[in-house]
Amino acid sequence: MNAYDVIIVGSGTSGQTAAFDLSEKGVRVAVVEKSDRPGGTCALAGCQPKKWFYEAAEAIAKARHLEGNGIVAAPEGNWAQVLEQKRQFTDSIPEGTIKNLQTAGIDFVAGTATFADEKTLSVNGKRLEAKFFVLATGAQPMQLPIDGIEHVITSDDFLNLDELPPFICFIGGGFISFEFAHFAARLGSRGQRAVILEVSDRPLGPFDAEMVELLVQASRGEDIDVKTGVDIETIEKHGKGFLVRTAQGDSLETGLVVHGAGRVPDIKALGLNVAGIQYSQRGIIVDQTLRTSNRRIFAVGDCAATIQLARVADKEAHVAAENILAELNMGQNSTMDYDTVPAILFTYPQLGMVGQTEDSLKQDGQTYHKSFAKNLSWPTYKRVGLKHAAYKILTDAHKKILGAHILSDQTSGLINTIKQAMLHETTVDELYQQTIVSPYPTRESDLSYMLKPLLSD
Repeated sequence: MNAYDVIIVGSGTSGQTAAFDLSEKGVRVAVVEKSDRPGGTCALAGCQPKKWFYEAAEAIAKARHLEGNGIVAAPEGNWAQVLEQKRQFTDSIPEGTIKNLQTAGIDFVAGTATFADEKTLSVNGKRLEAKFFVLATGAQPMQLPIDGIEHVITSDDFLNLDELPPFICFIGGGFISFEFAHFAARLGSRGQRAVILEVSDRPLGPFDAEMVELLVQASRGEDIDVKTGVDIETIEKHGKGFLVRTAQGDSLETGLVVHGAGRVPDIKALGLNVAGIQYSQRGIIVDQTLRTSNRRIFAVGDCAATIQLARVADKEAHVAAENILAELNMGQNSTMDYDTVPAILFTYPQLGMVGQTEDSLKQDGQTYHKSFAKNLSWPTYKRVGLKHAAYKILTDAHKKILGAHILSDQTSGLINTIKQAMLHETTVDELYQQTIVSPYPTRESDLSYMLKPLLSD
């Protein structure tokens, strides 16, 4: 039997982060991976590869907005060229992942891991024992109870399509559907169309409802329709495309159907009950130290019942590694704080948020102050022809920011500035004074306009 200090299950961003943190301190580590393409979703089919499509889509969107206002003719997108650039990036990741781990002195074990008991994993018939475990198995597309689901492609498949049909149907109104629909709108053919079908009464549930509606309006201007309250019953092969039928009696013909209804933790094969690990539909239950109900086993990233974002996964991995090192008398204990985790939707315009939504504050019965405006006509937006820019900033009675929501280009920079203010408990008045001396005119300098209605008298 092979024995380690720590065994990590999963070679994605969080698994690798924990592995390197521990190995650097001299801890004996092994990483187990069941996929024949190690590296994880973020590197192979998520946050990294999708940015190749986003960067090109954003450039085209900006040029289209400026057509007739300095741009004679906006460029045409070429999906195939972006795909080739993306593949050049992703093709080397599996081999590079294994090489980087082994170079760091970390054992790489290929195979599916299942707990044989609380201290032992079974991997392809071999038994591996460790003092501690970190579960970082990620997530997979959720199963959909739809007749004809075999006709639907996943988000991984979408980012490997050689070409796009002129009309695409996305199932589910979440991150995947909105981002990919916006990519297609700019990188497909002129006249490219998409529809997003959401079963609930609104898409993008974690975001502020009022801001989501503004994004929906902007999306419709790009021939991206969004329909809510739609329950899909069947998907049928129909000529060269597909026919989608709904419980509401509607039907639509489309060239492609994409699963964008979200991902669920990939934990079924682990045998969690054998190891005494509690879990729910949202994933493995952890505390703020990322410990599971078994103190020797930690869970990080998309397999944990926390927030499914890559940078959150990395931070969780650091925290878990620090707590394992503390157990080995090699460091200090650490905890995870989710209150100021930002989220950015890479549509164009981008929708970003940090902190609470207006609805959540109302549900909690919390008193708040609000600065809100839409269809901003400030010079920064006039210059780029962006007509749907909007913002909402929410504060408490002590002028501390409770939440911020921004629809804009360059949203990530604005949200990150506010996130830092929330982390340091900076008041609105203090942040206003800081933004006055931001490079001008920029989106960050526009924060002063957003904050001004919230200043103390």
